Amino acid sequence: MAHLLKEEKDFRYIEVGEGTPIIVLHGLMGGLSNFDGVTDFFSNKGYKVLIPELPIYTMSLLKTNVKTFAKYLHDFIDFKGFDQVILLGNSLGGHIGLYHTKLYPEKVKGLIITGSSGLYESAMGSGYTKRSDYEVIKKKAQDVFYDPAVATKEIVDEVYETVNDRNKLIKTLAIAKSAIRHNMSKDLPKMHTPTCIIWGRNDNVTPPEVADEFHELLPDSDLFWIDKCGHAAMMEHPDEFNKILYSWLQSREF
Repeated sequence: MAHLLKEEKDFRYIEVGEGTPIIVLHGLMGGLSNFDGVTDFFSNKGYKVLIPELPIYTMSLLKTNVKTFAKYLHDFIDFKGFDQVILLGNSLGGHIGLYHTKLYPEKVKGLIITGSSGLYESAMGSGYTKRSDYEVIKKKAQDVFYDPAVATKEIVDEVYETVNDRNKLIKTLAIAKSAIRHNMSKDLPKMHTPTCIIWGRNDNVTPPEVADEFHELLPDSDLFWIDKCGHAAMMEHPDEFNKILYSWLQSREF
């Protein structure tokens, strides 16, 4: 289902439903449509789902880093007038959610991370030396998922376009380096925000041991696995992802 993109002040975002705000944070190569399953499900369950478009390719190079995006998220929450929100982030989006929670814990009621960076960065932004070769890019896009068929032509085309746009590639590499610099292993033990960790058991980008480490380091976390699933659980197994998350939100009375 296509959702309308709102444009207000410095923000472009999708907003669907009414109720407790869940702010969804997309990953580096992730379009907002990757979260259609989440948006449709939770907007019918008493939640207001918002997906801001992160300014990954429009920030100045000096500001293309995890901390700036965490502050951008804070400005967005202020702009919307929310006292407290639930954050849900995939990949780089999870990292931004974690960093925002570190800076502004009072704003975050609960945090959900899936395939999140922040502890371990393997393939993020690397290996694009053969970026003009469509088949190489297609294989990289397919590797993100357990089932390569999830990497539709539309997704592959978007990744190909991104890595072959010089400005976007430079920004992609800058944010990948920033993700490594902003390693959060020392911060996590001090973060007491209730956190739901949902991970694909076959994630090649952030392997399963990364989820175990997040679970170990975060004082108030619950870890859930999805089998036959890669780096983007909400795209590969939307129904199972939503079921796990909804049950967790209810158990926490959020």
